[in-house]
Amino acid sequence: MLGDNPQTIRENTEILLEVSKTIGLEVNPEKTKYMIMSRGKNIIRNGNINIGGLSFEEVEKFRYLGATVTNINDTREEIKRRIKNLGNAYYYSVEKLLSSSLLSKNLKIRIYKTVILPVVLYGCETWTLTLRKEQRLRVFENKILRKIFGTKRDEITGEWRKLYNAELHALYSTPDIIRNIKSIRLRWAGHVGRMGESRNAYRVGLMLMTSENNMRRAVTSLNGFLEQYNNEDFKEKPKSMGFESYD
Repeated sequence: MLGDNPQTIRENTEILLEVSKTIGLEVNPEKTKYMIMSRGKNIIRNGNINIGGLSFEEVEKFRYLGATVTNINDTREEIKRRIKNLGNAYYYSVEKLLSSSLLSKNLKIRIYKTVILPVVLYGCETWTLTLRKEQRLRVFENKILRKIFGTKRDEITGEWRKLYNAELHALYSTPDIIRNIKSIRLRWAGHVGRMGESRNAYRVGLMLMTSENNMRRAVTSLNGFLEQYNNEDFKEKPKSMGFESYD
């Protein structure tokens, strides 16, 4: 349940408790938590609240549909968990395939896109990326690409060396992980925009866009994104990004 103030949450919870009783269900207070979200770090904690004779614990974070939600809407912990725990686990499970000389580079890239990338990018529609977060994601992807493409003999020294980032991107020749995230976020924004007013996602999105400053930032970000891909001939992007045409 969502609410913009404690009174709304209390009233909605009381309704939930009453409706649950009419169909023979009970709300388990041990599994039901609440959280106050704010953009600032100085959040005033209210502690446990009592509603309908039940005590509900206040938490700073919780796991929802496989994603970690925090009270300051910080995605650093979620991105770190996606890379360090899940991404690396799936990477090491196919590491021998990615370094095998029996498989083609295209097949290895397909393994990366179908096995590893979806696990790392799960829930990225709601991520707010900073330069540090983008760098962390790029480092993870470059590690996998270096495993796929191997090493290169230096033309001057004759020694084998790791591929530079620019060389990796030239060989990969498809949008990197950050561009994939931006593409997924745009698709999700369009999906939410087509929802009806009865959907919570639509109402929350509309509420966030009521601020003039938020609207200005959103339009500026969208225009910058489109201009970037226009300059880089985005019409040639792969179908894996979900676009058939950019016209």
